[in-house]
Amino acid sequence: RVVLLDNDHRLSTGSRAICFAKRTLEIWDRLGVGERCVGKGVAWNVGRVFLGAQQVYQFDLLPERGHARPAFVNLQQYYAEAYLLERASALPNLEIRWKNAVAAVQPTEAGESGQGGSGVRLGVDTPDGRYELFADHVAACDGARSSVRALMGLESKGRTFKDRFLIADVRMAIDLPAERWFWFDPPFHRHQSVLLHRQPDGVWRIDFQLGWDADPDEEKKPERIAPRVAAMLRQALGREVPFELEWASVYTFSCQRMERFRHGRVLFAGDSAHGVSPFGARGANSGVQDADNLAWKLDLVLRGRAGDALLDSYGAEREAAADENLLASTRATDFITPKSEISKLFRNAVLELAGEHAFARRLVNSGRLSVPATLHESTLNTPDRDAFGGQVALGAPACDAPLITATGDSGWLLQHLGQGFDVVVYGESVPADFMGARVNRLLVVPQRKVPRAQAGVVVLHDASGVFAQRYDAEPGSAWLLRPDQHLCARWRHASAADVAAAQGRACARGVGVEAEPARAKG
Repeated sequence: RVVLLDNDHRLSTGSRAICFAKRTLEIWDRLGVGERCVGKGVAWNVGRVFLGAQQVYQFDLLPERGHARPAFVNLQQYYAEAYLLERASALPNLEIRWKNAVAAVQPTEAGESGQGGSGVRLGVDTPDGRYELFADHVAACDGARSSVRALMGLESKGRTFKDRFLIADVRMAIDLPAERWFWFDPPFHRHQSVLLHRQPDGVWRIDFQLGWDADPDEEKKPERIAPRVAAMLRQALGREVPFELEWASVYTFSCQRMERFRHGRVLFAGDSAHGVSPFGARGANSGVQDADNLAWKLDLVLRGRAGDALLDSYGAEREAAADENLLASTRATDFITPKSEISKLFRNAVLELAGEHAFARRLVNSGRLSVPATLHESTLNTPDRDAFGGQVALGAPACDAPLITATGDSGWLLQHLGQGFDVVVYGESVPADFMGARVNRLLVVPQRKVPRAQAGVVVLHDASGVFAQRYDAEPGSAWLLRPDQHLCARWRHASAADVAAAQGRACARGVGVEAEPARAKG
């Protein structure tokens, strides 16, 4: 049973987080909201970088075919929240309480709570007064100004950037492709940067760098924003375009994180645990990955199918991912807003060279866009005993691939994975001793073989050969995927004992756990 406390009673206002990455969409597919987000959102793969008025180069974040989801979807945060809320409201084990603000946090030991076990006692303020709530665990997902973090006397540390940026949501009818456009030092906004994104409903997101000395209250006024937008459109389209300002905000940001994300039975996720600059879309996307990592571990611990030590791996894995995001975010911000004349000379030289030289393009940084963390150092991984190549490293999330069912229907690898642990075997049959393993079993049949049904196994055909290429598959190869679809073990030839040992390791204990039954799509 889950109780969700929210100190507000409404969804977000303004677009806020809009760039949702392929990995986030794949996670939302498992939650049953991915299709709605993709259907409403604006899909994009291409970005363009400009210096002044001239395009320096463009890039494609998903240059290869054979993926169910695009590299990114632009979708106003309030739509994403609405779809998630509607899905959550349909879950029988979840109760949502609006206008319930956490005002006290007290970890308790066994016997102290009157509930018979260790946990956390919360004091919750509501319009009708305060009440107490006892929980086995608390997931603190309460944002950059986390009240839970403050109540526990904890803090985030890092670097605050002395710059200001204006976000403007502008409604207009213009004929521009669904791409990410980023200008360095454009003629319509000299010595600063500008970012343009297309959103649903004819709304366009524009970010203007303002500088540290800008007055936030003044810059949010429509009479200040309108001339900036008009000048940008004249440059991009060569003509005047009518537009309507829908929402605006001025922000500063920090790159920081908590030292530890786990504090006993209180676990921090999302902006309460770490904060990054908006360049690269690493905030909301990493928060979704935090939740995906934490949820399956809490589930197994609460069901008694894994030990408490499994929750320690949440902190270790997501702290490492936060460091990766913070490094990328800090480097992007330093490139976009150079802090010295030397840094600015270097940046401008890189941009000028990037128009003709590929090596310089690798140095351009207008925000390295969000990618999922590969958990190379996770203690839940079983080290390779065989050599593997391909695109999917040990610890990486599963890479999708087009596959055909035994009945001839087209589909994708990820949609056939279950809610628990999955074993994927490449060959003509699943080894007989695997049939007793407590996992969901998938068989991927090679390109030139004829797939045949096998009881207790999902049979899929790699007719295109894409799966074999991405996973460096050979007949007999097998892969074990965690409930969050990260690859935790792989073998050229494996036994049921290998699978059980790897599954036990992935649960932070030495024995296998029972798999959840496969979920019907949606």
